Amino acid sequence: MELMNPSHEQQLVASEPAQRLNSLQGAVVGLISNGKENTTPFFDQVESILRTEYGVSEVVRRTKKNYSAPAEAELIREAMGWDAVLSGVGD
Repeated sequence: MELMNPSHEQQLVASEPAQRLNSLQGAVVGLISNGKENTTPFFDQVESILRTEYGVSEVVRRTKKNYSAPAEAELIREAMGWDAVLSGVGD
């Protein structure tokens, strides 16, 4: 029997989590879809709730180019300017 380690070989660099927001009121929130069909209706509802119940100022919606790969570098750079990000899988 051969045991295989499914973890990634890259060494992880320790980092601190982002500081929590006190409120979403007036925030810019990004929604990143994996591009599968069911993320659209899910994020439609999430966007509605964010706007009506939490008072976000803007919802930015983006879709990854490849649903099974990490988000592209340019998408990550853009997301750095948002106050909060939600990423969704629509299987």
